[in-house]
Amino acid sequence: MPVGIATIKLVVDNEDTAITTARQLINRTQQEINIEPQRQQLLELIETILVYKFPSMSREEIEGMFGLSDLKQTRVYQEGKQEGKQEGKQEGAREEKLRLIPLLLRLGLSFEQTAKELGLSLEEVQQEIQKQPPSQNA
Repeated sequence: MPVGIATIKLVVDNEDTAITTARQLINRTQQEINIEPQRQQLLELIETILVYKFPSMSREEIEGMFGLSDLKQTRVYQEGKQEGKQEGKQEGAREEKLRLIPLLLRLGLSFEQTAKELGLSLEEVQQEIQKQPPSQNA
């Protein structure tokens, strides 16, 4: 079976056979595909399939189990890392906004004005105030 078709078949393999199949595919790809960009794309596809097939495994475990070169260099890993950074920035910005609520209320802004200034819903502002210790409430 051609390497490309065997790689697609990996998607539907059960986990037990997927391990053996993936190892074979990685070896075949490295030996049979002579054009570097095609080889790299096929290895990335195999790695992507493995990441989705074994979601509870860490990157290091997948690398070790399948003898993959550095999974950190794959597009899937890089995209996931970028998404994680973006989510972290958004969560950090949200946390910062939530910390500003008591201050804005103490400065005399209404709940509605505070929500508008911070880009939050009125419900979010009210919920955050309810979480605050009584001494911090407006």
